[in-house]
Amino acid sequence: MTMADRERDFENRFIHDQELKFRIRARRNKLAGLWAAGIIGKTGADANAYAQEIVRVDFEKPGDDDVFEHLRDDLAKAGSDLSDADIRAKLVELLQQAEREVMAE
Repeated sequence: MTMADRERDFENRFIHDQELKFRIRARRNKLAGLWAAGIIGKTGADANAYAQEIVRVDFEKPGDDDVFEHLRDDLAKAGSDLSDADIRAKLVELLQQAEREVMAE
C-alpha cells in the first residue's frame, strides 16, 4: 500500500465518520422534536413538521445551543416546567438512542 493509498483511505474514513455524525445528530434532533411536540400538544403531521423544524434549527449555530434554546423556549411557551438540565439530559439520552438506531441501519 502506497502513501497515497493510505491518505485516500484516511480521507474516506474521515468523510464516512463525518457523515455518520451528521446522520446521528439529525436523528437526535428529529427525536427531540417529536419528544417536545408531544409535550407541547402537537400530534400527527404537526408533530412531524415540528420535528423537521428542530432538525433545521441545528444549522443556525455550531454546537447544540441553537437546538437547546429553541426547545427550551417552545417548551416554556407551552407551560412546561422542565429545567434546562432536564432538557439537556434528554438531548444526551436521545443522542445515545439516535446513535444506536443509525448504527443498526
